Amino acid sequence: MSAPRRATNISLNSDLLEQAKALGINVSRACERGLAQQIAELRDRQWLEENREAIQSSNAYVEAHGLPLAKNRPY
Repeated sequence: MSAPRRATNISLNSDLLEQAKALGINVSRACERGLAQQIAELRDRQWLEENREAIQSSNAYVEAHGLPLAKNRPY
């Protein structure tokens, strides 16, 4: 992530925080990775939902007509 880092306050489960500290986990980096993963997952779900109709249409076409260039496949 190339954006500058900015200090923020968050509330965490105290048991998890203590375990993380005991294990030497960089809590800021771990939170950052988790947040980035959540953002990516949500964006993926949003993209699928926004494109669901086009994907279904494409799948229906292939099911009805086969792959457009299937005759050119060597296998």
